[in-house]
Amino acid sequence: MMLRRFAPAKVNLFLHVTGKRADGYHLLDSLAVFPAVGDVVGVAPGEALTLSLSGRFGGVLRAEPDNLLLRAARALRPDGHAALSLEKNLPVASGIGGGSADAAAALRLLARYWGIKAPLEEIALGLGADVPVCLDSKPARMGGIGEVLSPAPALPQFGMVLVNPGVAVPTPAVFRARRGGFTPPAELADRWADAAGMAADLARCTNDLQAAAIGIEPVIGEVLNALAELPGALLARMSGSGATCFALFATPAQAAAAAGGINQPGWWCWGGGLYDPALADI
Repeated sequence: MMLRRFAPAKVNLFLHVTGKRADGYHLLDSLAVFPAVGDVVGVAPGEALTLSLSGRFGGVLRAEPDNLLLRAARALRPDGHAALSLEKNLPVASGIGGGSADAAAALRLLARYWGIKAPLEEIALGLGADVPVCLDSKPARMGGIGEVLSPAPALPQFGMVLVNPGVAVPTPAVFRARRGGFTPPAELADRWADAAGMAADLARCTNDLQAAAIGIEPVIGEVLNALAELPGALLARMSGSGATCFALFATPAQAAAAAGGINQPGWWCWGGGLYDPALADI
Protein backbone atom coordinates (compact mmCIF):
# COMPACT_ATOMS: atom_id res chain seq x y z
CA MET A 1 0.00 0.00 0.00
CA MET A 2 1.29 3.45 -0.93
CA LEU A 3 0.99 6.28 1.61
CA ARG A 4 1.27 9.80 0.20
CA ARG A 5 1.53 13.21 1.88
CA PHE A 6 1.52 16.73 0.52
CA ALA A 7 4.56 18.81 1.51
CA PRO A 8 3.62 22.49 1.10
CA ALA A 9 6.07 25.32 0.57
CA LYS A 10 6.95 27.52 3.55
CA VAL A 11 6.94 31.29 3.01
CA ASN A 12 8.50 33.75 5.47
CA LEU A 13 6.31 36.86 5.39
CA PHE A 14 9.12 38.69 7.18
CA LEU A 15 12.49 37.61 8.53
CA HIS A 16 14.39 39.59 11.16
CA VAL A 17 17.91 38.57 12.15
CA THR A 18 17.79 39.35 15.86
CA GLY A 19 21.20 38.10 17.04
CA LYS A 20 23.88 35.45 16.75
CA ARG A 21 24.74 32.53 19.00
CA ALA A 22 28.24 31.70 20.15
CA ASP A 23 28.26 28.71 17.79
CA GLY A 24 27.71 30.96 14.78
CA TYR A 25 24.01 30.25 14.20
CA HIS A 26 21.87 33.35 13.69
CA LEU A 27 18.78 34.01 15.78
CA LEU A 28 15.64 34.85 13.83
CA ASP A 29 12.12 36.20 14.15
CA SER A 30 9.71 35.30 11.38
CA LEU A 31 6.09 34.63 10.49
CA ALA A 32 5.77 31.50 8.37
CA VAL A 33 2.75 30.53 6.28
CA PHE A 34 2.14 27.59 3.97
CA PRO A 35 0.62 28.18 0.52
CA ALA A 36 -1.26 25.42 -1.30
CA VAL A 37 1.64 24.48 -3.56
CA GLY A 38 4.28 21.88 -2.81
CA ASP A 39 5.88 18.51 -3.33
CA VAL A 40 4.36 15.06 -2.79
CA VAL A 41 6.14 12.42 -0.69
CA GLY A 42 5.21 8.74 -0.90
CA VAL A 43 6.06 5.62 1.10
CA ALA A 44 5.55 2.02 -0.07
CA PRO A 45 6.93 -1.38 0.98
CA GLY A 46 10.51 -2.03 -0.08
CA GLU A 47 13.28 -4.55 0.52
CA ALA A 48 15.74 -1.72 1.22
CA LEU A 49 15.63 2.02 1.82
CA THR A 50 15.31 3.62 -1.62
CA LEU A 51 14.21 6.92 -3.14
CA SER A 52 12.72 7.59 -6.57
CA LEU A 53 12.43 11.12 -7.96
CA SER A 54 9.95 12.71 -10.36
CA GLY A 55 8.39 16.11 -10.99
CA ARG A 56 9.61 19.27 -12.70
CA PHE A 57 12.60 19.68 -10.38
CA GLY A 58 13.30 16.05 -9.57
CA GLY A 59 16.25 15.89 -11.93
CA VAL A 60 18.07 18.58 -9.97
CA LEU A 61 18.23 16.27 -6.95
CA ARG A 62 19.51 13.18 -8.74
CA ALA A 63 23.11 14.33 -8.31
CA GLU A 64 22.72 14.55 -4.51
CA PRO A 65 24.55 11.68 -2.81
CA ASP A 66 22.36 11.76 0.32
CA ASN A 67 18.91 13.31 -0.03
CA LEU A 68 17.29 14.78 3.08
CA LEU A 69 14.43 12.27 2.83
CA LEU A 70 16.87 9.37 3.21
CA ARG A 71 18.51 11.11 6.16
CA ALA A 72 15.08 11.58 7.74
CA ALA A 73 14.32 7.89 7.32
CA ARG A 74 17.61 6.80 8.85
CA ALA A 75 17.20 9.24 11.75
CA LEU A 76 13.80 7.73 12.52
CA ARG A 77 14.83 4.06 12.08
CA PRO A 78 18.42 3.31 11.04
CA ASP A 79 17.61 -0.21 9.84
CA GLY A 80 14.25 0.61 8.28
CA HIS A 81 13.26 -0.52 4.78
CA ALA A 82 10.86 1.45 2.59
CA ALA A 83 10.48 2.66 -0.97
CA LEU A 84 10.31 6.46 -0.76
CA SER A 85 9.18 8.63 -3.65
CA LEU A 86 9.36 12.38 -4.15
CA GLU A 87 7.42 14.36 -6.72
CA LYS A 88 9.53 17.53 -6.71
CA ASN A 89 7.33 20.42 -7.85
CA LEU A 90 9.09 23.22 -5.93
CA PRO A 91 12.35 24.85 -7.03
CA VAL A 92 15.43 23.61 -5.16
CA ALA A 93 17.39 25.87 -2.76
CA SER A 94 14.79 28.57 -3.23
CA GLY A 95 13.97 29.98 0.23
CA ILE A 96 10.56 28.32 0.56
CA GLY A 97 11.53 25.31 2.64
CA GLY A 98 10.99 22.61 0.03
CA GLY A 99 13.62 20.23 1.38
CA SER A 100 12.49 20.80 4.96
CA ALA A 101 8.85 20.20 4.02
CA ASP A 102 9.82 16.97 2.24
CA ALA A 103 11.76 15.75 5.28
CA ALA A 104 8.86 16.60 7.61
CA ALA A 105 6.38 14.77 5.38
CA ALA A 106 8.70 11.75 5.24
CA LEU A 107 8.93 11.67 9.04
CA ARG A 108 5.15 11.76 9.38
CA LEU A 109 4.60 9.04 6.77
CA LEU A 110 7.38 6.74 7.97
CA ALA A 111 6.36 7.03 11.63
CA ARG A 112 2.91 5.81 10.61
CA TYR A 113 4.26 3.18 8.20
CA TRP A 114 6.70 1.74 10.75
CA GLY A 115 4.35 2.19 13.73
CA ILE A 116 6.72 4.51 15.60
CA LYS A 117 5.05 6.57 18.36
CA ALA A 118 8.04 8.69 19.44
CA PRO A 119 7.80 12.52 19.28
CA LEU A 120 9.21 13.78 16.00
CA GLU A 121 10.20 17.33 16.96
CA GLU A 122 13.71 16.50 18.19
CA ILE A 123 14.43 14.31 15.18
CA ALA A 124 13.09 17.06 12.92
CA LEU A 125 15.39 19.68 14.45
CA GLY A 126 18.37 17.40 13.91
CA LEU A 127 17.60 17.49 10.19
CA GLY A 128 17.38 21.28 9.94
CA ALA A 129 16.03 24.34 11.72
CA ASP A 130 13.07 24.67 9.32
CA VAL A 131 11.91 21.06 9.60
CA PRO A 132 9.98 21.40 12.93
CA VAL A 133 7.63 24.11 11.62
CA CYS A 134 6.95 21.95 8.55
CA LEU A 135 5.77 18.99 10.65
CA ASP A 136 2.29 20.54 11.01
CA SER A 137 2.49 23.06 8.13
CA LYS A 138 0.38 25.60 10.04
CA PRO A 139 1.04 29.36 10.22
CA ALA A 140 3.51 29.97 13.05
CA ARG A 141 5.83 32.53 14.56
CA MET A 142 9.41 31.25 14.41
CA GLY A 143 12.14 32.23 16.89
CA GLY A 144 15.52 30.94 17.99
CA ILE A 145 17.28 29.50 14.94
CA GLY A 146 13.81 28.64 13.65
CA GLU A 147 12.92 25.89 16.09
CA VAL A 148 11.10 27.99 18.73
CA LEU A 149 7.50 27.99 17.54
CA SER A 150 4.52 29.94 18.81
CA PRO A 151 1.04 30.58 17.38
CA ALA A 152 0.71 33.01 14.50
CA PRO A 153 -1.71 35.93 14.68
CA ALA A 154 -5.21 35.15 13.43
CA LEU A 155 -4.88 35.53 9.68
CA PRO A 156 -7.50 36.97 7.33
CA GLN A 157 -8.26 35.51 3.95
CA PHE A 158 -5.55 36.49 1.47
CA GLY A 159 -3.84 35.30 -1.68
CA MET A 160 -0.22 35.00 -2.69
CA VAL A 161 1.86 34.89 -5.87
CA LEU A 162 5.22 33.12 -5.71
CA VAL A 163 7.97 33.63 -8.29
CA ASN A 164 11.39 32.03 -8.54
CA PRO A 165 13.73 33.25 -11.32
CA GLY A 166 15.48 29.92 -11.76
CA VAL A 167 18.57 30.65 -9.67
CA ALA A 168 19.65 28.88 -6.48
CA VAL A 169 21.00 31.05 -3.66
CA PRO A 170 22.88 29.08 -0.97
CA THR A 171 21.74 30.15 2.48
CA PRO A 172 25.27 30.26 4.02
CA ALA A 173 26.45 32.61 1.26
CA VAL A 174 23.54 34.97 1.91
CA PHE A 175 24.26 35.13 5.64
CA ARG A 176 27.95 35.79 4.92
CA ALA A 177 27.02 38.63 2.59
CA ARG A 178 24.60 40.26 5.05
CA ARG A 179 25.71 43.66 6.34
CA GLY A 180 24.47 45.72 9.25
CA GLY A 181 23.40 44.99 12.78
CA PHE A 182 20.46 43.08 14.18
CA THR A 183 16.73 43.85 14.03
CA PRO A 184 14.44 43.59 17.06
CA PRO A 185 11.57 41.09 16.97
CA ALA A 186 8.51 42.42 15.18
CA GLU A 187 5.49 43.76 17.05
CA LEU A 188 2.43 42.22 15.41
CA ALA A 189 -1.30 42.52 16.03
CA ASP A 190 -3.13 39.53 17.50
CA ARG A 191 -5.32 39.41 14.41
CA TRP A 192 -5.94 41.28 11.17
CA ALA A 193 -9.37 42.14 9.83
CA ASP A 194 -8.32 41.93 6.20
CA ALA A 195 -5.38 41.38 3.88
CA ALA A 196 -4.74 45.10 3.44
CA GLY A 197 -4.30 45.60 7.18
CA MET A 198 -2.02 42.59 7.41
CA ALA A 199 0.11 43.80 4.49
CA ALA A 200 0.38 47.28 6.03
CA ASP A 201 1.70 45.83 9.30
CA LEU A 202 4.08 43.48 7.50
CA ALA A 203 5.40 46.38 5.42
CA ARG A 204 6.88 47.78 8.64
CA CYS A 205 8.88 44.56 9.00
CA THR A 206 11.77 43.47 6.76
CA ASN A 207 13.56 40.52 5.32
CA ASP A 208 17.06 41.19 6.60
CA LEU A 209 18.55 38.81 4.02
CA GLN A 210 16.93 40.40 0.97
CA ALA A 211 19.62 42.97 0.17
CA ALA A 212 22.39 40.40 0.52
CA ALA A 213 20.58 37.95 -1.76
CA ILE A 214 20.04 40.66 -4.41
CA GLY A 215 23.75 41.43 -4.23
CA ILE A 216 24.49 37.80 -5.07
CA GLU A 217 21.73 37.41 -7.68
CA PRO A 218 20.48 40.79 -8.96
CA VAL A 219 17.62 39.08 -10.81
CA ILE A 220 15.86 38.85 -7.44
CA GLY A 221 15.39 42.63 -7.63
CA GLU A 222 13.79 42.19 -11.05
CA VAL A 223 11.38 39.64 -9.59
CA LEU A 224 10.41 41.99 -6.76
CA ASN A 225 9.74 44.81 -9.23
CA ALA A 226 7.61 42.53 -11.40
CA LEU A 227 5.57 41.41 -8.39
CA ALA A 228 5.08 44.94 -7.05
CA GLU A 229 3.69 46.01 -10.44
CA LEU A 230 1.01 43.31 -10.56
CA PRO A 231 -2.52 44.79 -10.27
CA GLY A 232 -3.77 44.45 -6.71
CA ALA A 233 -0.41 43.59 -5.15
CA LEU A 234 -0.37 44.70 -1.49
CA LEU A 235 3.23 43.81 -0.60
CA ALA A 236 6.19 42.28 -2.44
CA ARG A 237 9.10 40.69 -0.56
CA MET A 238 11.65 37.88 -0.74
CA SER A 239 11.03 34.70 1.27
CA GLY A 240 13.74 33.25 3.50
CA SER A 241 17.21 33.48 1.97
CA GLY A 242 15.79 33.59 -1.57
CA ALA A 243 15.57 33.51 -4.44
CA THR A 244 11.78 32.97 -4.34
CA CYS A 245 9.75 36.15 -3.79
CA PHE A 246 6.06 36.68 -3.05
CA ALA A 247 3.33 39.25 -3.40
CA LEU A 248 0.22 39.40 -1.21
CA PHE A 249 -3.30 39.93 -2.57
CA ALA A 250 -6.76 40.42 -1.12
CA THR A 251 -8.04 36.97 -2.19
CA PRO A 252 -6.66 33.67 -3.53
CA ALA A 253 -8.63 34.17 -6.76
CA GLN A 254 -7.03 37.57 -7.29
CA ALA A 255 -3.59 36.08 -6.73
CA ALA A 256 -4.24 33.21 -9.15
CA ALA A 257 -5.34 35.68 -11.81
CA ALA A 258 -2.36 37.98 -11.18
CA ALA A 259 0.07 35.08 -11.55
CA GLY A 260 -0.88 34.97 -15.21
CA GLY A 261 0.84 38.34 -15.63
CA ILE A 262 4.25 36.76 -14.94
CA ASN A 263 5.53 35.27 -18.17
CA GLN A 264 9.31 35.52 -18.05
CA PRO A 265 11.00 32.46 -19.63
CA GLY A 266 12.64 30.27 -16.99
CA TRP A 267 10.72 31.80 -14.09
CA TRP A 268 8.63 29.47 -11.92
CA CYS A 269 5.34 31.06 -10.84
CA TRP A 270 2.31 30.09 -8.79
CA GLY A 271 -0.71 31.95 -7.41
CA GLY A 272 -3.44 30.96 -4.95
CA GLY A 273 -4.28 30.70 -1.24
CA LEU A 274 -3.08 28.92 1.87
CA TYR A 275 -2.79 25.18 2.37
CA ASP A 276 -5.35 23.29 4.47
CA PRO A 277 -3.47 20.85 6.82
CA ALA A 278 -6.59 18.63 6.87
CA LEU A 279 -5.69 17.66 3.28
CA ALA A 280 -2.15 16.51 4.11
CA ASP A 281 -2.66 12.82 3.33
CA ILE A 282 -3.59 12.29 -0.30
